[in-house]
Amino acid sequence: MNNKFPAEHLELIESINNVLKNVQNKFDIYQNNCFTERSAEFFCLELNGEAGELANLEKKHWKGKEIPDFRFYDEAADVFIALMNYCNARGIDIENAVINKLNTIENKRAELQARGELY
Repeated sequence: MNNKFPAEHLELIESINNVLKNVQNKFDIYQNNCFTERSAEFFCLELNGEAGELANLEKKHWKGKEIPDFRFYDEAADVFIALMNYCNARGIDIENAVINKLNTIENKRAELQARGELY
């Protein structure tokens, strides 16, 4: 890893190491032992549906409707669970994918900052 990454980035990566992999593995075991097998396509649609439900709550909140906090928590949890199931069905190592993406984002951020284009 690039030693020029800021401490906050390195600490974030360190906090992810082996944690997401373990969580993803536990979700896979639970899903496989307790529920009907489903395809990656099913879980992708489920993920999008759950994200849509969360977005709908945010839209209502943005428009001034009072939404109890537990509803946001519940929908956010649904999104996370659906993401874990999708990754497992698709064979995605989410820990590695997140770390790689964070490194890409940090490299781009540093490049923009060096050019004075970071806003």
